[in-house]
Amino acid sequence: MTDVFEELSWRGLIAHSTDPDALRAHLDAGPITFYVGFDPTAPSIHMGNLVQIMVARALQRAGHRPILLVGGSTGLIGDPKQAGERSMNPKELVSEWVARIRDQVSRLISFDGDNGAVLVNNYDWTAELSTLDFLRDVGKHFPVNRMLDREVVKARLESGISYTEFSYVLLQSLDYRELFRRHSCTLQTGGSDQWGNITAGVELIRRSEGARVHALATPLLTKADGTKFGKTESGTVWLDPAMTSPYAFHQFFLNAEDAKVLDYLKVFSERSREEIEDIAARSAEAPHLRIAQRALADDITDLVHSPAEREAATAAAQAIFGRGDLAQLPADTLRAVGDELGARVLPADGELPTLVDALEASGVVASKSAARRAIAEGGAYLNNAKVTDPAARLTPGDVLPGGLVVLRRGRRTVGAVRIG
Repeated sequence: MTDVFEELSWRGLIAHSTDPDALRAHLDAGPITFYVGFDPTAPSIHMGNLVQIMVARALQRAGHRPILLVGGSTGLIGDPKQAGERSMNPKELVSEWVARIRDQVSRLISFDGDNGAVLVNNYDWTAELSTLDFLRDVGKHFPVNRMLDREVVKARLESGISYTEFSYVLLQSLDYRELFRRHSCTLQTGGSDQWGNITAGVELIRRSEGARVHALATPLLTKADGTKFGKTESGTVWLDPAMTSPYAFHQFFLNAEDAKVLDYLKVFSERSREEIEDIAARSAEAPHLRIAQRALADDITDLVHSPAEREAATAAAQAIFGRGDLAQLPADTLRAVGDELGARVLPADGELPTLVDALEASGVVASKSAARRAIAEGGAYLNNAKVTDPAARLTPGDVLPGGLVVLRRGRRTVGAVRIG
C-alpha cells in the first residue's frame, strides 16, 4: 500500500476530511472500499466531476476498491442550489442521462483485478422504499435544527426552499449507509460543496449502525481571479465529445493560466511528483514555451478522450497556424475547429463570396479596406496559402470538408467562415 493520503495532500486534493490521522491510519491498514457519486443533472459529467474521478483513480492505484454511484433517484430530486429551486427533469430523461453517465465513468476507472470498480444506481434501493419506512428508518436520525444549520439551507430560508430539496441530504446519507451495509464501504469522497451531505451520511451510520466511517472532500478549483474553473465563455467544459469536442477540450487546457497551471497539472495528470517538479522548473526558466500547459493538455486529453484524439487536436492546432495541411484533418475535427473559431456562416447560393468578404466575415480584419490592405501587404492567408489578388473569389476547391474556410492574417490572427 502507498501513502495515498500524502499523495492526495500534495496534489491539493484534500479540502476537508474527518479526523485526518484516523483516515490516514484507515487507508494504511489495508484495502478499503470507498464511493463517489454522480447525479445525472445533465447528459454528461464535467471538469468538476473529473476531479472526483482523479481522486478515485489515485485511491484505486493504492489498492482500494471504488464504487461509482450514479444517482438515478437523487438525480430526480436535485441537490439544493445556493439560489433558486432546481427544475425537476422528466424521469425518462434522467434515466437516459444515467445510462450516458454510467458509460462515461466506466471508461475512466478500472473494473479489473481484486479491487476492480463496482457501478451502482441508488434508484435500485430507493424506488420501492415506502414513505413510512423512509421516515421511520432514516428521518428519525436527522435533527431538524442540524439540517437548518446547513449553509445552503440557511442561504435559501428567506427566499424559500421546498421540502423536496430540503430532504435531499437524507437520500444521500441513505446511499452511504446502504453501501456500508452491502459492500462494507467506509469512505465517501466528493467536492467541498457536498461536505454537509457527506458528513450527514457519516453521522447516520454512527447513529443507526454504531460504526465509524470516514469522509474526504476536495477543494473547488478556481482560476487566478477566483472564478470557477472549467467554465468558458460558451459554457461548461464537458467530458462528452459531442458537447465539448476533443479539439476544444485540448485548447482549453493549452490556454491555462500560468498562475494556476501547476495546480491543475497536479490534479489532472498522473505524472509523478518528480516529473511535475521538473516541469515546474523548466516552465519557470522558459515560460514562453508553455511546457506545463502542453503537458496538462496532452495528459488530460489522453485520459478523457484518447491519444489518437489528442494527436488530431494537436495536428489541427498546428495546421491552423500554417504548420500542417488543413485538408488532411478529419471532418469532425474541422467542425470543431470552426466552432472554436466562431465561424460565421456565409450563404452558398450563386457565386461564392469574395476573399475580401470572407476575411471580413471571419473577423481577422475589421473591414473590407483592412482586408485589401492585408492582401496587398502579403499578410493574408486562405487555408494557409498566401493570397495576393484582392479581387479573388473563393472557389469550390477552397472549401474544406464541412464547408469550412480558414482565414489568417499574419502569423497568429486566425478566423473562419462556413459556406452553406
